[in-house]
Amino acid sequence: MKKEHEILFEPFKIGTVMIKNRFVLEPMEGTNMIDCLPIFKIGEDIHDYYVERAKNHVGLIIPGMVTLRSMVGKQWLYEQKEIFEGLKPLLAEIHSYGAKVFLQIGAGWGRTFTMPLALKELYEKEKETGQKSMFDWDNLLVAPSELPNRWLPEIIHRPLTEGEILEYVDAYGKTAKLCMETGFDGVEVHAVHEGYLLDQFTTKYTNRRTDQYGGTFDNRYRFAKEVVEEIKRQCGDTFPVSLRYSVTSKTIGFGIGAVYGEKFTEAGRDLEEGLKAAKYLQDAGYDMLNADNGTYDSWYWAHPPVYMPLNCNMAEVTRLKEVVEIPVVCAGRMQPDEASASISEGKLDAMGIGRQFLADPEYIVKLEQEKFSDILPCIACHNACLPIYHYEGVGCEIDEEDGKTQGHCALNPRTFCEQKYDFEKKAAVTKSIAVIGGGIAGMSVARIAAIRGHEVTIYEKSDRLCGVFNAAAAPEFKEKDKEFIRWIQQEIESLPIKVEYNCEITTLAELTEDEIIIATGAKPRKLDVPGQEKAIEATEYLLGRKVGKDVAVIGGGLTGCEIAYDLVLKGKRPVIVEMADDILKTKGLCMANSSCMRDLLRYYEVPIYKNAKLLEIIENGIVIETAEKTIQLECDDVIMSCGYVPDTRLVDGGTQQGKTNIHIVGDVKKVGNLKTAIWEAYDLAFSL
Repeated sequence: MKKEHEILFEPFKIGTVMIKNRFVLEPMEGTNMIDCLPIFKIGEDIHDYYVERAKNHVGLIIPGMVTLRSMVGKQWLYEQKEIFEGLKPLLAEIHSYGAKVFLQIGAGWGRTFTMPLALKELYEKEKETGQKSMFDWDNLLVAPSELPNRWLPEIIHRPLTEGEILEYVDAYGKTAKLCMETGFDGVEVHAVHEGYLLDQFTTKYTNRRTDQYGGTFDNRYRFAKEVVEEIKRQCGDTFPVSLRYSVTSKTIGFGIGAVYGEKFTEAGRDLEEGLKAAKYLQDAGYDMLNADNGTYDSWYWAHPPVYMPLNCNMAEVTRLKEVVEIPVVCAGRMQPDEASASISEGKLDAMGIGRQFLADPEYIVKLEQEKFSDILPCIACHNACLPIYHYEGVGCEIDEEDGKTQGHCALNPRTFCEQKYDFEKKAAVTKSIAVIGGGIAGMSVARIAAIRGHEVTIYEKSDRLCGVFNAAAAPEFKEKDKEFIRWIQQEIESLPIKVEYNCEITTLAELTEDEIIIATGAKPRKLDVPGQEKAIEATEYLLGRKVGKDVAVIGGGLTGCEIAYDLVLKGKRPVIVEMADDILKTKGLCMANSSCMRDLLRYYEVPIYKNAKLLEIIENGIVIETAEKTIQLECDDVIMSCGYVPDTRLVDGGTQQGKTNIHIVGDVKKVGNLKTAIWEAYDLAFSL
């Protein structure tokens, strides 16, 4: 292994429990061993998910949070002993590989409770008619004080009573004891972190109480202190208790986060208080701090998207060892070189990894064997693991199908579906397969088909693979996208796949393969306006076309906003023109990604014209129409980012040429994202 990484493979202790290495599998929504969200079913392959990662050398596993109290009814978790009994065989199998498991237990969401439209309608109907639904609204819609919901401010959360707080404290103790008796190696308290209920008690902008749980520092942290004291009272001092912890809140105010590097006045916990609280919580009895930054008002710190730097939370988290002696774990796009250096310097004790283990369960083994190019990288897209979206008119939403696969991976459909996509199961009959189009969908179906034993040829009309994703990965902040391009190209090269470059298929009649797969992607949507010939297509710009200082970006979708951000980083002055009432109105675009982009555009003062229609592109600018007036904006260049439409030329003509063995995959079928392209490719390849 790489010498600098050796320390990652050394053991460390949490209280009395020895962890065999410095790799911590972080908790993520959708990776729950116990489901606290019954409307979203956890994957059938939860057993395979955890065993596969334990087998591949994870030191400590922390499953996704389970709440102390069910969302439905009023049952406490500690009353459901049959659930814990059912986990014993899984825990035993994980332990057989030397991994340890801490169950993460949460008090709840407080004002951050995400209420999709279906739940909102149930809640409003119950308020209007008095007819009770299955959901325990009185328990769900609570907070330290009377506060507006993070996503739907019209919904007001009531303050918990002192008696209810004591019930939660007692429940933490009883649940932790049940965990200990079941075979868990410790528990993690969720959390003085991310602006969840327990964290809301600690910050002044969310805690306006005047009793013993509000006001002073000691009072605001009293709830978290009483929780660990009760766990230790019921479980003893040797049973470890970790705390999920945000060092700083990175919050300007309700719904407004502070972007990386921004100077601002902290509304929540600043670094001074974060260090003071860490020492206070250690002295209260916590055995480890599992740390990063942020709240739901700055959600992108705890769930960093591609726009956040690698290792984005290390600057604050590494300060904790100045005041505490207990182990400190840092999470947030962590990279092994920087983690190793910080551990060697005594600034960290372990490396927290979440989404990277969704992408590649063999991550640790490949690091150990220095097979760095074989690692399938996490690109921080959140397309599959956290596709909860938010924009004007939508508080927080998740499509039904996305909800079923939350916690999965856009790039690796095998996550939670190891049995469905079993690479050991070869095709019953070997076929010759033509794949028309060498974009991500085409490459993915070719790769899986070849792994299953088929003879595959890719016909690519250009001189390189990856299609439009080459443009998508071009901005400087897309380093992991570029790694993914290198990875998938390497995969194609390592398999017996024939690639015909500069080969455009114009008729299906010339193909003699047993199966024909059309993966020709999509083409830019055109706006029929005067002067359109003066405009630059989004992909043309992303692939290197030079532009002037002032640039108008037509279209405020994801690509348009990313182009505007890229222009800012290059010292340009972009302006966004969007015909809808909001930018980033994309279903499935995680609100961590969209809120980060919104705050970046705010921070860099990018002008945004909403409900604006492009009328004309003129010599030195554009003419747009808003609800109020017609405006002429001066600019040097115009970039068109108006979305894409399927390129169906071969699809439309395929059946007319007598072909019955034709399949369609990717954007040519319906314009989507990496998740839809790759997942469709897997399904198709396994059907052949």
